[in-house]
Amino acid sequence: MSQTRIPCTLMRGGTSKGAYFIESDLPSAGELRDRVLLASMGSPDARQIDGIGGADPLTSKVAIVSTSKREDADVDYLFAQVLVDEARVDYGQNCGNILAGVGPFAIERGLVAASGAVTRVRIFMKNTGQIAVAQIPTPNGTVEYTGSTRIDGVPGSAAPVLVEFADIAGSSCGALLPTGNPRDEFDGIEVTCIDNGMPVVLLRAADLGVSGYETRESLDADCDLKARLESIRLQAGPRMNLGDVRQRNVPKMCLISPPQNGGAINTRTFIPHRCHASIGVFGAVSAATACLVKGAITQEVAQSNEDQIQRLSVEHPSGEFSVEVHLQGGQVAACGLIRTARVLFDGLVCIPRTLWSAHAEAKDEPA
Repeated sequence: MSQTRIPCTLMRGGTSKGAYFIESDLPSAGELRDRVLLASMGSPDARQIDGIGGADPLTSKVAIVSTSKREDADVDYLFAQVLVDEARVDYGQNCGNILAGVGPFAIERGLVAASGAVTRVRIFMKNTGQIAVAQIPTPNGTVEYTGSTRIDGVPGSAAPVLVEFADIAGSSCGALLPTGNPRDEFDGIEVTCIDNGMPVVLLRAADLGVSGYETRESLDADCDLKARLESIRLQAGPRMNLGDVRQRNVPKMCLISPPQNGGAINTRTFIPHRCHASIGVFGAVSAATACLVKGAITQEVAQSNEDQIQRLSVEHPSGEFSVEVHLQGGQVAACGLIRTARVLFDGLVCIPRTLWSAHAEAKDEPA
């Protein structure tokens, strides 16, 4: 046999798509595992023609799942962003869309037993050290994927996956406002640096000479704009306690403008160098949270109120993303959101046998 076959489930989670693996089916963390993930997805290659990646950052993602040893979690989840055109795997962030598929995957693969009409799966997010609780529909003891819930950026409808978070503020940067300020200035542009699950730099689109309502393709073609965003990102990274971010996918850069369709705010997000077709889960949470931060640049463009529980709609190129934010004493206490997920295929991903040989030799087993 010239190839090694690894158990793998390809799933859509929210508006992303990724390969889900049981941790024990992969080599231990390190260079070899990264090489296996790169080969599985077909990176580096703009088309990812030799792997199962979809030639886009939104479809070149990996979830590595294992039974948790923690008392407060059922499974551990490590997210890996496999870069499309670079031989690099980034573990420096969470992905809330791929997170939506972790609960169903854990039940499907027997890591968690279905219990009742809805099974609660407690997920420890290893990238940032926080807990999420996913509520998975499990009538008749199996995961139900069919339903009437629709989310923008995904055709059709599916069963809802409710995901709740607590204490995710500062998950990557150490504080909700990692610079200590609701506003900072880089290259003469006012920004708000925030981390409520995802490090994000918010900028008013008008300050950069665009409306914020352009298409993804138009913004991707604006090389001058992207150069200005990257200059600001490289300066913001160290100030956000992220260090040198030249080789990292965070912080995300988010252009904001007044909502057009009844939402709280309109966004165009770069992840970090390509304009997102929609907006990531944690990116939406951070953007929505900024709408409630006094002194943030969102105050000039966002619409919100004084309620203790607020449902904030974040508009993006494909529609909107609703985030429920819970306030306590004027501070963000928790948040929740609804996603959907679906198994696309379940089987074996094949990689060149030579990649696996070092792993097999280390375990003293046949390659």
